[in-house]
Amino acid sequence: MTETAAGWLSPEELSLMRERLPILYVDAVPVRADDNGVVTHVGLLLRIGADGTVSRALVSGRVLYGERVRDALLRHLEKDLGPVALPRVPLSPQPFTIAEYFPTPGVTPYHDPRQHAVSLAYIVPVAGDCAPRQDALDLEWFTPEEAASPIVQQEMTGGQGTLLKQALAHVGQIV
Repeated sequence: MTETAAGWLSPEELSLMRERLPILYVDAVPVRADDNGVVTHVGLLLRIGADGTVSRALVSGRVLYGERVRDALLRHLEKDLGPVALPRVPLSPQPFTIAEYFPTPGVTPYHDPRQHAVSLAYIVPVAGDCAPRQDALDLEWFTPEEAASPIVQQEMTGGQGTLLKQALAHVGQIV
């Protein structure tokens, strides 16, 4: 069935677009911070991929045509973390980095076999109760040290482990 809401593409249209042009995405690293603004925990989703593999993942998704980046961030955070996660997205969010995913492995640290995607990556503090939704099986909170560990990094695919380490470095949690 084709979605008729503005900004949505049918699966066939999306596949065709993915073959022809880069698609804009947002990646969000949900964090808990103490009263001094120091990151104490990082939230990682547990997902089952299209190939049946289980992996850890960041909140991620497409920006729709006509959608503000801030609105896309909020939509994907609510979709993955639930309606009472209470994300604190600034009025004018600034990404900590831009990740460029390629279908060919090795061009950058980021790989998506489906497409060439450009993702604006954000660190987003959340203050509420998080409950995974949609295709997320679970959400687990890790200390920054645990999140940067080889064990957790091996559970992440497509370069998201690299993106997570960049986020932790950006907030001064790893060197």
